[in-house]
Amino acid sequence: MAFDGAYLYTIRQELEPLVTARVDKIHQPSKDEILLYMRGRDGASRILISTAGDSARIHLTNIPVENPAVPPMFCMLLRKHLGGGKLTAVRQDGLERILFLDFECTNELGDKVQLTLACEVMGRYSNLILIGEDGKVIDSLKRNADVTRERVLLPSFAYEMPHRSRQLNFLEADDDTILNALLLVPDAELSKALVSVFEGVSPLLAREWAFYVSRDAIRSHELTDSHKQRLLFTIHETARRLRDRDCQFHILQTPEGALKDFLFLRPQQYGALMVVREMPSASAALDEFYAQRDLRARMKQRANDLFKLIMTRMERVTRKLANQRQELSETDKMEQNKLYGDLLSANLYRLQKGDTAAVLENFYEESCPQITIPLQVNLTPPQNAQRYYTLYRKAATAKEKLAEQIAQGEAELQYLESVFDVLSRAESESDLMLLREELREQGYVRNRSKQKPPKQQPPMLYESSDGFPILVGRNNRQNDQLTLKTAAKNDIWLHTQNIPGSHVILVTDGAEPSETAIREAAVLAAYHSKARDSAQVPVDFTKVRFVKKPNGSKPGMVIFTNQQTLYIKPDGELCRKLEVKD
Repeated sequence: MAFDGAYLYTIRQELEPLVTARVDKIHQPSKDEILLYMRGRDGASRILISTAGDSARIHLTNIPVENPAVPPMFCMLLRKHLGGGKLTAVRQDGLERILFLDFECTNELGDKVQLTLACEVMGRYSNLILIGEDGKVIDSLKRNADVTRERVLLPSFAYEMPHRSRQLNFLEADDDTILNALLLVPDAELSKALVSVFEGVSPLLAREWAFYVSRDAIRSHELTDSHKQRLLFTIHETARRLRDRDCQFHILQTPEGALKDFLFLRPQQYGALMVVREMPSASAALDEFYAQRDLRARMKQRANDLFKLIMTRMERVTRKLANQRQELSETDKMEQNKLYGDLLSANLYRLQKGDTAAVLENFYEESCPQITIPLQVNLTPPQNAQRYYTLYRKAATAKEKLAEQIAQGEAELQYLESVFDVLSRAESESDLMLLREELREQGYVRNRSKQKPPKQQPPMLYESSDGFPILVGRNNRQNDQLTLKTAAKNDIWLHTQNIPGSHVILVTDGAEPSETAIREAAVLAAYHSKARDSAQVPVDFTKVRFVKKPNGSKPGMVIFTNQQTLYIKPDGELCRKLEVKD
C-alpha cells in the first residue's frame, strides 16, 4: 500500500485545521482501531487511527462503525487522560511514518498537562502510544509490539523513536544531493534505487517517478543528462504539490473492480490496465479504499460460510440421490418375486416343508421352461409363496416412494445450485443477508439472532437500446416476486435453459417487443447466470402468462410452456451500457 511518509504528510495537512478542537468522545471499535471524536469551531470531526498490520493508517473518517458495549482497557485509559483535552499541534518529523498529536489536558489534580499520541504507521509494527509530558510511555495499544534492546514500549519507560535510516527528504534535498545519493547506492532499477535513497517514498510513488523519466526500464547508474533533468523535475514538482497543498488523490482498481492502491498524484504508469478514480481529499481516498476493502473481506468471509454450507448440503443430497437410484434399480427384481409367488401358489401340492428349492415349469412362457425357485426350509410351501408376494409388495411400494424422493432430491439439488449461483454473483452485504434469510426460511440456516431482516433491494434495472425497460431478479425470492407479482401477463419472461440464473422480465406495456430488445434481454439473462463465462448459452423466453409456479416448490422454481430459444454469448460490456444508473 502507498501509505508512505509523503501520504502521511498530506494527512497532517488535513488534520492541522483541527488544532484547538477538543476531544469529545473516544471509542475503540476493534482491537486495532481507535476513534477520536473532535469538536471545534467548525463542527464535529472523527479521526480514525488503525494499527492493523495490513491497514495501518490515520485519517478523518465519515464511515459509521459499531462500538462494543464494554470499552476495552486502552480505550478507558485514553478517555481518562485525553477526555476533554485540546489538540494543540500535529507534528511529523520530516517524512517519517509517525504522526504526533499533542494535547493540552487536565489531570486528576486539575493541573494542565501536555500529552502526546504517537501514531506509528509502520505496517505490522504499527502502534499507538500515549506519552506523558515527562517523555515516558503511559501505555500503548500494542504492548511489546517493537521490543528491542534499544527500544521498549512499556509503561514508565522513556519513549524513543524507532531506528531511522539516513535517507533524504525530497522536500528539502537539492539537485546535487539527489544525484550524488543515487550514485552512492548500488546499481539497481531506478524505482528501487529511489526507494532506498528517499525517506517516506513508497514503491508506487518511486515507480511513478521512474515512469516519468523513461517508459522503459532503466537502471540508476545508466541515467543520461536528459534522464537526470526529467527525474529532478518530477521530484521537485511532487515536492511543490505537497507543500502547496496541490495534490490530486486517486484510487486505483482493476476493470473488474478489485481495489489495488491509492496515491496523491494521478498515476500514469498503468495506462489502461487500471481504472483511476479521483477523490476529493486524502482522507476521503483512504475512507473509500479501506471501507470497500473491508467490505469485500467481510463479504468474502460471510460468503465462504454460505458456500461451505451449500456445498456440504449439495454433497449430502448428491450422495443420497445416488443411494436412492441404486435402491430403485434393485426394485426391478420385484416382477420376478411376483412370478415366483404365482408359480409356487399353483404348485403347492407338489411341495413339502423342508425343501430347499422348487423346480417348476414357467407356464407364463410358451415353451414352459423349467425354473428353479429358492425356498426357506423353515417355511411351509404356502408361507414361501406368501414371502415372495410380500417382497413384491414391498418393492412396489419402495419404487413408488423412491421415485417421489428422487424427484424431491433433484428439485432440492436444482434449488441449491440456483442459490450457489446467486451467491457467486452477490455484490453487497445486503445481498448476502437476504440470501441467508432465504436459506433460514427454507430450514438450511438456524435463526440464531433476532435481527430484523434487511430490506429487499429493487430488481436490477436496465433499458434496451430501443427503450424497453428490463428487470433482473437479484435472488430466488425476488425472482418469484418479479415473475409472479410484478410482471404483466404480456411481458416477456427469459431464463437460461436448464442453467441456474436470474429471472429476467422484458417490460412491454402491451406493445410488441422488438427483436433487438428480446436479444438484449437474453444477453442479460445469460450474463446473470451460472453460464456467464460460456461462449454460447441457450436462453428460453415466453410470455409471463405461460409461466407457473408448482405448489410447494422452492423459491425461484417455475414451469413454463410456449417457449422459444435463443443462443446467446454473454456480454458484460453490453450489460454495463444497458444498466440504468440511480
